Amino acid sequence: MQASNQIRESIARVVALRQTVADQPDLALALHTVKHMQAQRFAGTYQDLLHSASYAACANFFLEELYGAKNFAERDAQFARIAGALQRTFPEPVVATAVALAELHQLTEELDLAMALNWQLQPGLPDAQAYVMAWRNVGRRDDRLWQLNTVLRIGEDLGQLTRKPGLHFMLKMMRKPAQLAGLGSLQTFLESGFNHFAGLARKQGTVSSFLDTVKARESSWITCLFDTSAPACVTELSQTLALVGTNKG
Repeated sequence: MQASNQIRESIARVVALRQTVADQPDLALALHTVKHMQAQRFAGTYQDLLHSASYAACANFFLEELYGAKNFAERDAQFARIAGALQRTFPEPVVATAVALAELHQLTEELDLAMALNWQLQPGLPDAQAYVMAWRNVGRRDDRLWQLNTVLRIGEDLGQLTRKPGLHFMLKMMRKPAQLAGLGSLQTFLESGFNHFAGLARKQGTVSSFLDTVKARESSWITCLFDTSAPACVTELSQTLALVGTNKG
């Protein structure tokens, strides 16, 4: 399948999921809670990186663009609209990264919605306990591992793309046309990812170190959420959420 069609299909699936939620206010609230907790779990897990002079920019980019709870509807619409132009204009590695991002976005939305549906079956439970139970009820370990590996691959791709001559200049030249065409959100995302990883890549080994840390900590969470005894996992999650003042359980 062409890259542009892959992007459009993934975004269409996300839009359909979003519409399902929009028609059910209680489900929308559960989904928001799940996404918010996941963002806070990330913030608690990476307190050191989020406050690090070397890694804060990339950690915040991951938190806001890959783990965040914000609404990506505007960016998604822009992404789908220029899928063909993206394939024609940018080199293959950039297009491959865009495809991976779209597929990651689709899977993340599917998993989050499955979590929200399970969340609704557990009214009144403390948030950390409800989250662990919903995670285990949803299962899909292979999808969780694919999700993590794809996040890491996107990070690696961004690190490598910063070394391509002329790509940064091309992105800067696109800024004005993108704004005039109503593609400002997408342009901001592309430039933000490029600039953050370009800054990190200036110091040898820092991109690998950052991604290795993410891999180790997220792998540990996946193991905890699937395999550790439920009470121990709930305790660990509660303590992590409490680091950013969001443990309501």
